Amino acid sequence: TLTLTFFCSSISSCDLFCLTHYSLELTFAVSHVCSQFSKGVYAIMGLYDRRTVNMLMSFCGSLHVCFVTPSFPVQTNNQFVLQLRPQLQEPLMALLEHFDWTRFVYMYSSDSGLSVLQRILDTAAEQSWQVTSVNLDTLTEAAFIKLLVDLDYKKDYRIIIDCELDRLNSILNLIAAQKRNLKNYHYIIANLGFMDLNFTEFQKLGANVTGFQLMNASDPMVEKVNQDWLEFDSKDLKLARRRLKYTGALTYDGVSVMATAFQNLRKQRIDISRRGNAGECLANPPAPWGQGIDIQRALQQVRLEGLSGHVQFDERGHRTNYTLTVMELSHVGPRKVGYWNENERYVNTAVYQPVIEVFYGLQNRTYVVTTILEAPYVMLKKNHEQLVGNDKYEGYCVELATEIAKHVGFAYRLELVGDGKYGSRDPETKIWNGMVGELVYGKADVAVAPLTITLVREEVIDFTKPFMSLGISIMIKKPTKSKPGVFSFLDPLAYEIWMCIVFAYIGVSVVLFLVSRFSPYEWQGDDSDDEDEQPLNVMNPNQNQQKEKETPEHTNEFGIFNSLWFSLGAFMQQGCDISPRSLSGRIVGGVWWFFTLIIISSYTANLAAFLTVERMVSPIESADDLAKQTEIAYGTLDGGSTKEFFRRSKIAVFEKMWSYMRSADPSVFVKNTNEGVIRVRKSKGKYAYLLESSMNEYIEQRKPCDTMKVGGNLDSKGYGVATPKGSPLRIPVNLAVLKLNEQAVLDKLKNKWWYDKGECGSKDSGRKDKTSALSLSNVAGVFYILIGGLGLAMLVALVEFCYKSRIESRRMKELIDAAMMSTTAGGGVLGLGGENGRVVAHDFPKTGAQGLPCMSKAAGLGLSSTGM
Repeated sequence: TLTLTFFCSSISSCDLFCLTHYSLELTFAVSHVCSQFSKGVYAIMGLYDRRTVNMLMSFCGSLHVCFVTPSFPVQTNNQFVLQLRPQLQEPLMALLEHFDWTRFVYMYSSDSGLSVLQRILDTAAEQSWQVTSVNLDTLTEAAFIKLLVDLDYKKDYRIIIDCELDRLNSILNLIAAQKRNLKNYHYIIANLGFMDLNFTEFQKLGANVTGFQLMNASDPMVEKVNQDWLEFDSKDLKLARRRLKYTGALTYDGVSVMATAFQNLRKQRIDISRRGNAGECLANPPAPWGQGIDIQRALQQVRLEGLSGHVQFDERGHRTNYTLTVMELSHVGPRKVGYWNENERYVNTAVYQPVIEVFYGLQNRTYVVTTILEAPYVMLKKNHEQLVGNDKYEGYCVELATEIAKHVGFAYRLELVGDGKYGSRDPETKIWNGMVGELVYGKADVAVAPLTITLVREEVIDFTKPFMSLGISIMIKKPTKSKPGVFSFLDPLAYEIWMCIVFAYIGVSVVLFLVSRFSPYEWQGDDSDDEDEQPLNVMNPNQNQQKEKETPEHTNEFGIFNSLWFSLGAFMQQGCDISPRSLSGRIVGGVWWFFTLIIISSYTANLAAFLTVERMVSPIESADDLAKQTEIAYGTLDGGSTKEFFRRSKIAVFEKMWSYMRSADPSVFVKNTNEGVIRVRKSKGKYAYLLESSMNEYIEQRKPCDTMKVGGNLDSKGYGVATPKGSPLRIPVNLAVLKLNEQAVLDKLKNKWWYDKGECGSKDSGRKDKTSALSLSNVAGVFYILIGGLGLAMLVALVEFCYKSRIESRRMKELIDAAMMSTTAGGGVLGLGGENGRVVAHDFPKTGAQGLPCMSKAAGLGLSSTGM
């Protein structure tokens, strides 16, 4: 450690000479101090380090020799030590109180930061602060880099750095070289030379830095001394031109304090003459210098305006009644934002210019707008290879960026994100990727893309108001349209209902049959019928007399077949020629009619929709359907907000879906949306893709028109334009987005890129085309039933005809043969008559039938013969 010591050898000339030595050994330092003291010094001015400070103070206190130093201040009550550098404990605590820091990291050097650390720790214990202390002296460069990574992981974005200028510059350069998330961090530099630091890299990365400035560079005296210093460096020593730092200003003020003090002593005619007194330094006990107390008082009473401001000391030799300027690093460089003094504490004097004025100074640069290839937001033009710059791209976000730049008034350059990702944080390294990472690490100024606004992203970057609202939706392959079947007219009612109707029909018919059998009101006699009946042959009085003697026969119209026919007629709403006469039978008929009324009405209402709309049967309709099955795989984009939504969700259904997606083999996650869509189209309905609804709707309108959105949105969120933390673009870009929304420009852009350029036709127009007319395939089954019924009726009629003819032929064969024989004999008359196939005849001859074989055919036709 280099220790620079100044000794004043005589009062009259106040000649100064310096002694430079390395404090490698304490005994070496002791010998030098004693050597100079033995030569008759009046005061010592110099620097110290942590190892020599206690020794120097001890010697000065014992020998009553004043020690004036610009080194870091220490806590001591030694009145013979005058500290030119003001203490930073109180200004720093006032700044922490102003920023309301309750959790931060304090990085310090062992030489100068221990006293400040003790003050911070005492306050932290009282106010429950969370303070992490880091001793920079114990860290290597690799360890410091690892520390930066840990701070980013723990989100410790508030840091105080307390060390000397040279080391402070190297630390700042090392932080900037790592390109950490500087726009999230806030640094407080616990040093009095804010203007002496090199913030070139920090300013490029947009870091938020606050610090203190002791020397007022705009003061005329400071400007004059600084100019003399520059000329002295360049002419005499031929050194590089360097401006005077605050440490040099403190040294200058120290010399001025000593010269002023000795001049005051001379004016007061105080005898401070001293003769050589060798050996007093090493005496035991040491012999103090008698006039040393007079010099100490003279130095303590000095009041002057120096390069470091007002110079004054208290009774302990500490700097008092001083003012520190509070500085911050803005986009245009360091600027004053306030000041601190002992009476007023911290006073904030920052005047923030309106956004337009602040942004005006940045219009000369071209901003980098990061985006991602994602149709229809950003797409390459067909002839993009022949184009350059922003002209290569087209899409919703391309036009949105143009509109924003037009309203704000800045030049920009579109650049595609390097890794093709939206942005997520690696769970192990805690490093952001994608567009979010480019904003976080200063590679881009704005992100105009379908970037979802989420909590974890909002913590590291700023979003504007949403320019599009959406939610997570389900995309599946569009099922093959179900062609109308031959019996599609049965679809309005479920098969279970049709089966119940059949059983109900049979049951009602059987009940009606039984009720009619048991009820006496359904039975009726044949007397009236016989009286009205006209006999076919009045020439047989014996037969009529026999019939009159028979008992009248009672009949019932509701046999089993008539009951079935009655129920069928009522169901078909066609009625029947018979009806129940009893109360019980009419009750059965009434409830059956009411039943058929409701069934037929319901069937008719549903028939129109089922026959006029071609239905597509979807295997899933919601997220619940996906979660309950395992046949259809489903996944999301890898590294996007949708995946993060399922990972963080606490809803049971979504937790179950995330558990499946995380453990699925092969992986259900895709690298980009295009890969997910291709996987849906090639999976033959065995893969569902979860993505934002806006993208789902867009793809649904694009050829080959084989995807569809099912169910509602799983959540509600929005896309926003992103900027780095603290960027001057944030407010003007946000205002531009709000203005575009109010002017309906955003709605026009969406209609242009989603529906006006759609390739699958409007949904409404398609629905009208489908419902315009019925096709033959819709009602073909009715025709088949009609044709089948007609054929069945003809077949049954033929069977009935043959069966009845066979019975009648057996019964009438002999009568027909006799009639034919009688006709052949010349006395018979063949006539047509009878009732219900009955033949009434008198005196048919029984011969000649064998000679007329053709008459057997006539008998089959139901002919009857009557004699004349």
